[in-house]
Amino acid sequence: MIATRAILTACAGASAMVSLGACKTAPVRQDLPAVVAEQTPRTLAELAQSMSAALNGVPVTLADDALTKESTVVIERAPGRDPSGLPAQGREMGAPERFRLVKSGDDCVLIHEGSGRRFTLRDTSCSAI
Repeated sequence: MIATRAILTACAGASAMVSLGACKTAPVRQDLPAVVAEQTPRTLAELAQSMSAALNGVPVTLADDALTKESTVVIERAPGRDPSGLPAQGREMGAPERFRLVKSGDDCVLIHEGSGRRFTLRDTSCSAI
């Protein structure tokens, strides 16, 4: 009985060591803050589309130089409107949405900080800063 327990313990230890070795084989990509290398209408559309997807389809309007000087952008909610189209009175209680651009390996990745969702950008080139 004692010998069987010792063999099982040794097997469990060996199995754990093999498992740990397997975990270390996958390379870890480091996210580096990045900026858009060259802003074009196509890259701007891709950024806006990715941000809109992160916000469940809410339309996003970006400045022409979005993410070209800084790796983060803050999207504020549009003010509410009354039935006649005028800005509604009152305070906007929703928090702004934050996104950051990173270089992950060879990829440009947009990260929605609120959810952690990652969007790999295919039409946008970026440079680590």
